This record gives sequence, C-alpha cells and structure tokens, in this order.
Amino acid sequence: MVIRNIWAVGRNFKDHAKEMGAPPPDRPMIFLKAGSSATVGSSEIWLPEWTTSVDHELELAFRFDAFLRVKEAALALDLTERNEQQIAKKEGLPWTRAKSFDEACPMTPTFLIQNLEELEDKPYRLWVNDELKQEGLIGNMIFSPAFLLSYVQDYFPVTGGDFFLTGTPAGVGPIKAGDTIKVQMQGYITHIWKVYQNKKQEDPA
Repeated sequence: MVIRNIWAVGRNFKDHAKEMGAPPPDRPMIFLKAGSSATVGSSEIWLPEWTTSVDHELELAFRFDAFLRVKEAALALDLTERNEQQIAKKEGLPWTRAKSFDEACPMTPTFLIQNLEELEDKPYRLWVNDELKQEGLIGNMIFSPAFLLSYVQDYFPVTGGDFFLTGTPAGVGPIKAGDTIKVQMQGYITHIWKVYQNKKQEDPA
C-alpha cells in the first residue's frame, strides 16, 4: 500500500493536552507525517538507531478512498521522538525529525466501516507489555472525526489513499526494544507489534 500523505491533528483530547502542559486548541492543529513513514499490518516496529526517546501515541485513523469518502479505519501509532520534538519546540523549528522518521507510523490492517457513527461508543486501547497505557473514545475528542475529515479537505490537498489521524488520548509514554505493544478496538481489530532497534552498521574493514 502506497500512502502519499498522513494528515494528523494535535491535542484533540483535553487530557492529553493537560499531560503535555499545553492548552486545548481553539481550532484543529493539523500537521503532516510522511506517508513513507507508515507501515501497515506489520508485526514489527524497528526504531532507527539514532532515536533515544520514542513515545507511543495511540490514534484512530481513517483512510480516504479515491472519491475522498471514508469506508476504512485502522488503529495507528503516531510515534514521536520526544527529545527531538523538545529541541524543535525550543528552537521554533518544524517537528519533522520527531514525527517522520522511518517507521514512525505503524498501523494495523484497515477494517471496513459503514459510517463514522458506528465507532462512537467503541473504546480503543493500547497495552505495553500487557499494561494498559491508553484508552480513547470518540466522545472525548475536542473535534469530532466528521468535523476533522471535512476540515482537512477544506484546507489541504487531500488525495485518495491518504490517512487521517484523529489525535491521541492521555497516557503517552516511552517504548524501547524488547517491548510488546498491543492495540484493540473490540469487535474490529486486535494487533500486536514487537519493538526492535536498528543497530548502527559498522563500515566494512
């Protein structure tokens, strides 16, 4: 699956904004992750060797079809290199290194939906090493998926095959090599990743 764009919204849960020490936004904070940073359906996450502080951020994701309708959803991880993000914030720089490194957006296989409303009362969860870390619910979002999917099309060049990430609830935290991550939306998808870290390759003698 070739993904051109991954559109995402920041601080779409009040509890997450609070844990990050930031106020809830008055309008959607849209940013991009590179489409090439996505892996769909893989059972492994390989962190680049230079990363030192990567956090998981569970997100409900929607995929636009060729007519920009939404008939598929997935659970995604908006992986964030937190040290790089803090440096970028301090220096007023873009967050690209923090958000778009290789494999920065692992996704489950997509699943079909009839409409957005069917997911409204379905919590989605993330465990790290069998410890529940995050739980999201559409009703707790500041901006609803329906509003966001319309908003992003009004302001940005959305194309068929693009994904949209709807924000992460509270509970973000670090992952490291050796961890097992499980995500689930009961009745729709359960998926497990094993985390690895690439080792720096030595130049051949």
